[in-house]
Order: sequence, then structure tokens, then C-alpha cells
Amino acid sequence: MTSTTAESITSAPPRCWIPRGVYPPQTDTRLLRRAMRRETITARTDVLDLGTGSGLLAIEAARLGGRVTAVDISRWALAVTWCNALLNGRTLRVRHGDLASAVPGRRFDLVVANPPYVPAPGQAPPRGIARAWDAGPDGRRLIDRICDSAPRVLRPTGTLLMVHSHLCGVDATLTRLGNAGLRAEVVERFRLPYGRVLLSRLGWLRERGLTGDVTTEELVVIRAEHT
Repeated sequence: MTSTTAESITSAPPRCWIPRGVYPPQTDTRLLRRAMRRETITARTDVLDLGTGSGLLAIEAARLGGRVTAVDISRWALAVTWCNALLNGRTLRVRHGDLASAVPGRRFDLVVANPPYVPAPGQAPPRGIARAWDAGPDGRRLIDRICDSAPRVLRPTGTLLMVHSHLCGVDATLTRLGNAGLRAEVVERFRLPYGRVLLSRLGWLRERGLTGDVTTEELVVIRAEHT
């Protein structure tokens, strides 16, 4: 497991155009990018980026040589991803859809996911930028679905890399992946102060017992593979 400093996760990312309405790369994106760069990615590696957003991770995987498919439920995000791939001189596939349902029957060597994971009152918004972070009362609205579908999307020697906050339950993710037949571990940890969204719902988080007096969260990258 790696304890990461801010300086070590910000070097030389792809160039990206980030218009309004698309999730901008942040610490979680950079942390996942760092973990992804430690994987073996060659011209024979099929990579799936779930919830691609601006496409930064998909483009990085393509820069490393992979054959990349980028998925998002937002058509605008996919258009931005396509433009950013052109900006970086890379080729990738974009597919519109809800997680792995956008690539039915396909299997991949590497799946990367930065899903919405911020606990939020009520259901996820049907549209708008908040879809990129709001994930239901426990923050696991998409995390659990990714855990459950991973064995069907990964090739026998494939790897899943997923980033999320400690607020939605690291042990719950490790257990769920284990129950799905995958061996999982935390490979990155990074602690940072609460951002604008978490601070705006601090009272609600405390009422639910999801946080106390400390206003920092720990981001983790979880790596899973078939046992």
C-alpha cells in the first residue's frame, strides 16, 4: 500500500479541456491515475474506464499503449472525452450507457472506476454535474454495482482499480468484492480536507454518524483481481 503526497500524484497529466458540466480531474482522479500507471499496459491491454468524465484516465491509458473504451452516462462528457483524446493525439472508443451495461458481453484486462461516492440525502439527481458525486444516503449507489459486476467484466487475469472515500465504507467494498470472488486490497491512501460539497452537508453527515469533529476524508484506491 502506498501513502501518497500531493506532489507525487500531479506530474505530467494529459492536456484536458474541462467545460462547465463535466467533472474536473481532482485528487481522486490523480490518485487513481497513479495506481493505474503501476499496472502493465501494452498494445494488447483492453482497458475500460467507467464514468470517464473528462476522459483523463482513458487518455492516460491510451498514452500507455492500451486499447481503451470510455463509458459515461453523460453524452456531454463523452463528447468532451472525444475532444480531449484528439487534443492529445490518442484514439479511443466512447460508449454511452450506465456502467458496464454500455459494453454488454465484453471483458477487459483493466477496469478503472471513479464513481460517485459522496453520501447525499435523497436519490441521485437525474441530470447535471451533481451526478458525478452524489451517490445516495450511504454513498454506495454505484460502488456496490461495480463490485457485483466486476467478475463478469474482468478477464481471468484482469484487474479492477476503483477510488472512493472512506465515508462510504472501505471495509464494505473489500468484503463485497471478496464475496464476488475477487481478491481485493487498498493500494493507495490520501487524506485531504473536506471540500465544498462535504462541508455544505456537514450537519447531515454528523446526524447520520458518518463523520465526527474531524473534517478530513481519506481517499483510497482499491485493487481487485480474480482469486
